[in-house]
Amino acid sequence: EKGMLDEMRSAAPRIANYRDWKREFLALAENAAGEGHILRAGFYFRAADFFMRTDDPDRSNARERFLGAMRSVYGLDQIGCHEVPYAADGVKGTLPAYRFTPSRPKGTIVFFGGFDSYIEELTSAFFYLRDAGYEVVAFEGPGQGGALNFAGLHMTAEWHEPVKAVLDYFKLDHVTLAGLSMGGCLVMRAAAFEPRVDRVVAYDVYPDALDTTLRQVTPVQRGLLKVLLKLRAAPVVNAIARRVAKKSPIAQWGIETGMHVTGSSSPYGYFQSTKAFVTADVSALIKQDVLLLAGSEDHLVPVAHFCQQIKTLKNARSITARLFTRSESAQNHCQVGNYGLALSTIVKWLDEMHAR
Repeated sequence: EKGMLDEMRSAAPRIANYRDWKREFLALAENAAGEGHILRAGFYFRAADFFMRTDDPDRSNARERFLGAMRSVYGLDQIGCHEVPYAADGVKGTLPAYRFTPSRPKGTIVFFGGFDSYIEELTSAFFYLRDAGYEVVAFEGPGQGGALNFAGLHMTAEWHEPVKAVLDYFKLDHVTLAGLSMGGCLVMRAAAFEPRVDRVVAYDVYPDALDTTLRQVTPVQRGLLKVLLKLRAAPVVNAIARRVAKKSPIAQWGIETGMHVTGSSSPYGYFQSTKAFVTADVSALIKQDVLLLAGSEDHLVPVAHFCQQIKTLKNARSITARLFTRSESAQNHCQVGNYGLALSTIVKWLDEMHAR
């Protein structure tokens, strides 16, 4: 919203750690809410929630205020949230899902987010895709949003299972499956085993979660940790993780969040679990049309992963790969800075696929 950037720039000098971050963004949220800027307040609450510790007692309130704002502004209560039954590892719960339908759909897109996302964050994108003529079914899988924080479902690399549950629930066939951020990994893992998926969109590519996660440490530490994980040296890995976390707030946040999302009891358990989130072992099974997006200066996923994902798709019906650049203000992760260009690229590709 207009004015948010100036407000955040004003608050920035008062932020030196995550406690400051929480205080300042909650203050921005309450101020925006008091002035009637509901959407702005919602995103400020989400920003505060994002870096709160998983056991912070204020987190659930910030989350509810964020969700309430999204539902109010975008009319999500009128659209209706579906609860898709799902069970895994002895836990029974539901996957939250929304359905956005135009009057004459060209086709259906089944969309999900990444490692620590809420599907409501992307509502404006779903309206864009709907207005372009596509029905959108957007859902949160295990480890995401409400599926994690309300149902207690932890993330799984067997992503075809939640996708199957959603397709069965909505009785869908011949769909486009799209995943955002780490969803670019999950979408491949699902499409490899789900024949009802005709087209695949990795927004962006994300072929190796462990390698991406360990980019937060030095190359020497990265190599050492990979060796120690192979040796199953849990005490040493945990000791290194604690040492790194003390020096790096972002590493501490990443490890704690990762443990929460995956249901791991230690940093070692979290790192081991991420080894399953790869695409190399399933990419050759992809026989659909595939669209790969990537940012040339992604702070998480290196460009080498973009090339790697292209090479491993040996049996895809077609591959369209788009690398976004700084000149387009789209060089960042998931094209932050120019979401419109990424979404229009997806729509153009889908239109071309359907025209065939």
